[in-house]
Amino acid sequence: MTATPLGRDYRLLWSAAVSSRFGDALRTPALALLAATLTRDPRAVAVVTVAGQLPPLLLGLLGGVYADRWDRRRTMALVDALRAAVVAALAAVVAVDRAGVPALVATAFLLAALGVLFDAASFALLPALVPAPALPAANGRLQAGTALAGGLLGAPLAGVLFAVSPSVPLTVDAATFALAALLTLALSRSAAAPGWRGREGRRERGSAGRSVWREAADGVRWLRGEPTMWRITLLSAGTNLAISALMAVLVLYALDVLRLPPAGYGLFMAAVVLGGLAGALGAGRLAARLGTTPALRAVLLTQTVALAGFALVRHPVPAGLALAVFAGGSTVWNSLWAAYGQGRVPAALLGRVGATQRMAALLTAPVGATLAGLAGAAYGVGPVVGAAAVVFALVTLAAWRALRPAAPAPDDAPPTTAGTAARPGPLRSR
Repeated sequence: MTATPLGRDYRLLWSAAVSSRFGDALRTPALALLAATLTRDPRAVAVVTVAGQLPPLLLGLLGGVYADRWDRRRTMALVDALRAAVVAALAAVVAVDRAGVPALVATAFLLAALGVLFDAASFALLPALVPAPALPAANGRLQAGTALAGGLLGAPLAGVLFAVSPSVPLTVDAATFALAALLTLALSRSAAAPGWRGREGRRERGSAGRSVWREAADGVRWLRGEPTMWRITLLSAGTNLAISALMAVLVLYALDVLRLPPAGYGLFMAAVVLGGLAGALGAGRLAARLGTTPALRAVLLTQTVALAGFALVRHPVPAGLALAVFAGGSTVWNSLWAAYGQGRVPAALLGRVGATQRMAALLTAPVGATLAGLAGAAYGVGPVVGAAAVVFALVTLAAWRALRPAAPAPDDAPPTTAGTAARPGPLRSR
């Protein structure tokens, strides 16, 4: 699928990511269903959800530091092994009917905290596994594989397995984590050198004995000093404000405004997954044809038009098509901004810079969801979707200026090796 081969190590990493995502798609609804069977108090159910959302914001920078300090291959394998143990322990507790809301909260928090370190290490490891021209395609295939495993396979299966026994989806999830750990350990050691070593394999001068916060600050300073990457981070924060607002009211909008029957909501969301999958498969080709920053601008423009169409139509079929296009744009954006950073950040800083980007971009997500809930209660969900389209239009206008290259630069030229591309749900916050 690409002129530049991605190689054995990439296939192992891809398989580990897909296996882990499949398990996630089983566990996430299982935790929600478990919470609902234990209590009907909305506050208790919400605490389980919030427990899984806090670690990326609280621990993101620390995860980046340790992803740069430790051997990334071993770190990812150890994290997956620990996650397998945590989920297996919960499955055992559920099987003997001893689970309570505190156990669900603790599990959700621990898994999300471990996931912070895993995501930072995975982001930093990929450039060591594939050639730079293949990074857009490699990131796109990761997006496509995880979308397929999570959205089209795992999510529909979760309810079926839960109906068999609440412990079954958790047991399968533990097995997928264990498989991912074994696949990661099979990566070649030469491709997964310790994060604190530079491109020539020498330890960074003065790195020994430094506090984790000083090392985290190095990543923040580097990102702030790279104008294009910092602008992409701010643009991602702006789009996440709109995406989280849209997702907060999407089910109500589909049922009340589009008059979609409840039985058709699954098909509606399947269109979103398919759109995200198509976008991921095309990310590498788009980057090869246009260059990264022009492609990012084009993606935002396409998403703005699609979201505006979604806000204006009142029939579920064209609305579903518009939302699929919007979701496809999200996966293209995720693939391209990741590849852009992986090709420019020094190897010894990849974990910290990537973690800083994700943390800054995610800060607006809870704000968007909160505002959508308040505005939806006061004015209805229709105006919320319209406001999300307006936010996207403003971000697109900003991007058209912020990402405009001052002059042709070798780093921003389309890769010389053409290719097509193949983290997870297409409408997730970036």
